[in-house]
Amino acid sequence: MATTKARQDIKNDLNTLKEDLKVGAREEAARLKAKAAEAEARLRGKAAEADTRIRERADEMRDQARDYYDQARVRGREYYDDASERLDEAQRYITERVQERPVQSTAIALGVGVVLGLLLAGRRR
Repeated sequence: MATTKARQDIKNDLNTLKEDLKVGAREEAARLKAKAAEAEARLRGKAAEADTRIRERADEMRDQARDYYDQARVRGREYYDDASERLDEAQRYITERVQERPVQSTAIALGVGVVLGLLLAGRRR
């Protein structure tokens, strides 16, 4: 009978141990789920921060590109105005020289025309 009682005590101890392990496993699973939720929340927060930084950097780069474009446009306009002014000066100079010496200018123009005509005619042959 003592062995039966000992067996029953061992059986009861094993059942208690089994229940304790089940409770411990549930508690550990709940603790791990809580940690996973915390980690997910931190990760989402960092992702939101990264998204904000990326958007800010994109805005900065867009503004910088706009500034470069504006500077290039202003510089291009300056170059265009300068070239236009020089062309006008050259045109005035040529007009004045032609008016000062019309016969000489006509002769030069005729000579240039003849040379160009010969060069173009030579290419056709």
